[in-house]
This record gives sequence, C-alpha cells and structure tokens, in this order.
Amino acid sequence: MCGICGLVIPAGITDEDSTLQRVNRMVDALMHRGPDDTGINGDQSAIFGMTRLAIRGLNDGKQPIVDPESGVIMACNGEIDNHLELREWLRGRGRIVGQSTDVAVIPALYLELGEAFVERLKGAFAIAIWDPRANKLVLARDRAGERPLFFSINDGVVAFASLIAALVSSDSHAANIDTDAVHRYLQAGFFTAPESPFTDIQKVSPGELVTIDTLGIRRKRYWRWNAVGTAKKSGSLDAFDDIFRESVRRQSEVDVDFGLFLSGGVDSSLISAVTKSIRPEKSLKAYSLRFSEASYDEGHYAEQVANTLGVEFVPVWVRPEDFPPTIAKLVRQVGEPLADPAWVPSALLARRAAQDVRVALVGEGADELFGGYPTYFGAGLAGHYARLPDPLRALIRRAVESWPPSDKKVTIPFLLKRFIQGDELDYLGRHKLWTACLSPAILKRLGVTPPALAKSDGLPAAMLDQLQQHDLETSLAEGLLTKADRASMKSALELRAPFLDQDVMEFAASLPGNERIRRLQTKVFLKQYALRYLPADIVYRKKRGLSVPLSSWLREPLHDWAKSRLSSPLLERAGVNRHAALDLLREHVQRKADHARSIWTLCVLVEWLEWVSEVEAGS
Repeated sequence: MCGICGLVIPAGITDEDSTLQRVNRMVDALMHRGPDDTGINGDQSAIFGMTRLAIRGLNDGKQPIVDPESGVIMACNGEIDNHLELREWLRGRGRIVGQSTDVAVIPALYLELGEAFVERLKGAFAIAIWDPRANKLVLARDRAGERPLFFSINDGVVAFASLIAALVSSDSHAANIDTDAVHRYLQAGFFTAPESPFTDIQKVSPGELVTIDTLGIRRKRYWRWNAVGTAKKSGSLDAFDDIFRESVRRQSEVDVDFGLFLSGGVDSSLISAVTKSIRPEKSLKAYSLRFSEASYDEGHYAEQVANTLGVEFVPVWVRPEDFPPTIAKLVRQVGEPLADPAWVPSALLARRAAQDVRVALVGEGADELFGGYPTYFGAGLAGHYARLPDPLRALIRRAVESWPPSDKKVTIPFLLKRFIQGDELDYLGRHKLWTACLSPAILKRLGVTPPALAKSDGLPAAMLDQLQQHDLETSLAEGLLTKADRASMKSALELRAPFLDQDVMEFAASLPGNERIRRLQTKVFLKQYALRYLPADIVYRKKRGLSVPLSSWLREPLHDWAKSRLSSPLLERAGVNRHAALDLLREHVQRKADHARSIWTLCVLVEWLEWVSEVEAGS
C-alpha cells in the first residue's frame, strides 16, 4: 500500500520549481501511508509522487514507474494479486516487466490494452497513468473501492492524490466547502463518489476509470456488482471453497509478516480459519478490540475462536479518553469527516497490529454480499407493516416511541423506533432512513433541509438485490472501507479483504435470495459454508457487530468534549444551528432520547471545520 499524488499541466510546466514544491507538499501529507520509500518523477507536463509501504518485491519497488520508450508514467496505491499470471501473459506478447514488485505489470498492461488494462487487474488499487502520447491522465479505482483516489482541476492544472488533505495542502483553491455535500454527509455519515466535502475536489468511484484530456473529463464504470441482472443458481459449497481459498491464498501471498483482525463473528472467524488451513506453517496473530462495557465487548468470543484455531490472541482495549485526540488527528490527516464511531477503535487496533505486521486480513464485504444485515429481512417485514390499518400503526408508533432509551448495544426498542419511522417510504428509502446518522426530523431541528432519500426502481422482486448493491456501492465503499483504509494507514498497516475479491463478489451475485436471507436468518449460504471450518456455536452466534458505547460515554466521560464541539460557531458555517445541536446533547444527557449517533456525527464535522479553518489561516 502506498500514497500517490501528482500534478498534470497539459499545456506544459512553466515553473518547474513551484510544481515540484507542490508535489513535495503532497508527498509530505502522505508519508504516513508509505514510510518505506518516496519517489518523484515526471516530464515536461506531469510530475508524479509516491510514498511506499513495501509489501511485495521489497527491494525493487521504486515508483513512479516511467516506461522509457513511450514516456508513460504510472503510480499505484495497492496490490495486484494476479501479477504473476499477468507477467507471463505479457511475456508471451514480448513485453518483459523489469521489477519484481506486483504493480510493475501495470504500465506494460496499459501499453498492450489501452484503457481496458484495468479490467484485467485483480486486487485493491488506485492507479494514475499519464500518457504523453495522447496528452491524457487516466485514473482508476478497484472494483469495491478499497483504495481511495481524489482529483481536482484548477487553472489548467489537474491534481490527484490518495487523500483530500494532500490536495488541499498543495492548493488553497481546493478548500471551498460544498455545503450541500456536507448536509448529505450529516444524513449518511460519509461522502458518496463523485462528491467530496469540497466543491473543487472529486472522488473516483469504485470500479471506475476516469480519463482527463483536452476533451474534458470522461467517467466510465468498467465493473459493477450487478446482482439484479445476474442469473441465479443454487450455490455450490465446493465451487465456493475453491474460489474463496484462492482469494485468501492470493491476498496472503506477501513478502512481509501478516496477521488477522478477529471480532469473533462468522466473517472474520472464517477468514482466520481458511488462512490457517492454507498457511499451516505460519505463526499467526489475531488482533481484537475489547470494551469494559459488557454488552459491547466481543473479545471473549474472538479469544475463543483464536484458541480453537491455534492462533495467538492479542486484545486491544478501547477507552473513552482515546477518542478526542484520536479523532482530531484522523480528521486532520485525511482531510474529510467520517461519522462512523468505530473509526477510532479501528485506528487503535491498527496501531497495535502495526507493531508486529505490515498486513492484516479482514472480513469487510461479507454482510453486503451474502446478506448479513437485519435491515434486509426488515425491508420485507416493513412492507407487511405498511399495509396495516392507519389506526393500528398509530397505536404501535405511540407504544414504541414511549420506550425509554437504553445504553446497551442495539436494543430492540432502538431497532423498532427506526423501523416505524420509515413506514411511509418505499423499501430503499426506508433502508437509508434506518441506516442514517441524522434523521430528517433531526436535520430540520438543526435548520438543515433534509436531502431526498433514495427511491427504488419499483421492482419489488429484486428488492434484496437492490438493497445489497446500494450498500456495496455506498455504505461499504464510501463508509466502511473508508474507515478501514484511513484507520489502518494512519499506522502504515495494509488491510486486505478476501470477500471483496472479484470472483467472490460475482459468486455472491448469483446466489438466490433465499440462500442469502431466509425469513429471519441472515447469510444462509455463507454460514453453511463456514461449518466446513468452524464449530456451529461460532457460526450461528448472534451477530452483534462493532459498536461503541457512545450513549453512556457522551453523558459522562465525553460530555465536556462534546459540549465544546457543539458550542463551536463553526457549525454555522456548515448551515447548522449550534444551539439546536446543544439541545440534542441536553436531551441525551437527560435521557429524553438517544441522540448519540447525531451528536458524534456533528462533533466529527466540527473537528473537520476546525481543520479547514487552520488550513485557511496558514494559506
């Protein structure tokens, strides 16, 4: 994994010193992503920079790579898992790849196939290619969106980087806040490509190739997870075993030590078990979060799995006092807010793992691909609920809303309150409401016009496919994977997600709905498969997921910090009434409502607004 950046001036670089200084500032902003090496290279129209975290080809992985014959320049953040097959394929066409590192195949593949090169790559990557022959810049992001890539165009200069902070650090023009996008962040908790929190910065979408030349910007999706259009057939456990084992094998085939992130749930436990099966000679460590609050702590389950598999268990305890300084550093390092409270624990976990390993395998993607969220069967139940007579629904609503808030993790009253709030929406709108950070009602209280909730295409037969695809392309790609990337790379740790291998994703798209969700049972097929490697009590343990005890912490240890954040006049800059925000905190403390998620989302926004002000003051 690396950080990449660069400047492209198609009309030609007139001030080389100034351009180099800008690239150097971007490289400096990305140093935490790649402490092993740095590199800058270019020509009369483009200068690329990179910081390297060496994972494969440790001794000859210098980037950016320049093809001496064509002048094509390439920089890549990520790993190409099928590089050995591609290297042989290129050799057969007379193209010899000099470096042994995996990303070295990319320039030759581009020269052989043009923009179709990206369709042949397997792995997690963000790529930039400057082709002086056509005077064009090509940007590409992996299919699931595991690796980030942003760009901006100002005054005839195209800038790109792995992080927004790198772009803003080199160009004060880039720091124009997009208030509408920020309001959508308040609802969703993240920014969906091509949006960013700034008007002049765009994000490359998952599975997208962006071409920038004299004709302008052209965006093309070279791949999408098309569950709706994929023919369904009953899943073969043997066929999936071959596919999944190959994914784990490729992603664990690295030249450095690697470990496992283990929650004790079926996804991370399955990856741990398959990894141990494939690499029995490897001495593996499993890193797991621990909380003092019993209903949030799953570390004892993770330790049980680790003991069952014979891997070393490494607990990482999470304390409330870690949150204020860690979130402040994270926001300033990456340049964008992200509302997932698990961002902080994930960063703490990565920091501990990075003391021992350079890579960790994680379970991201399994819920979205195989049907792991209760909201999926909840969507079907909501359809039945919506058909109940209005008086009966009104009675149920009053009864549910009268239940007091609880500090326990994902309680039944919490789920039911979310359930009844969306009873007049269609299934995609309800789904977005259930997963929203700030509801439309809370946004209105804050003086923000609620962004429109997404609508389905009216095909109820494909409801599950559409909900899963929506989650894969939004909350996973732009939320969970953003959290994973930014949290891990803060400590120069690369995370790899075997469930997000192309072959695994396409297999999941072919599963019938009842092999994903069956009545109230989630991940039906995946759990059947997991029984090959894990005991039934681990496979069928009730899903809890990573959550943080924010509700209680915001009443006591984090209260003063939250009050200081919500008192900031900077909230007004984002169109948010800070007095209404403080009212949310008071109601939360008085247990009139559980506003923890809303409060945290607003606090992270203030941290980001403070960083923007610091950038502006220093420019």
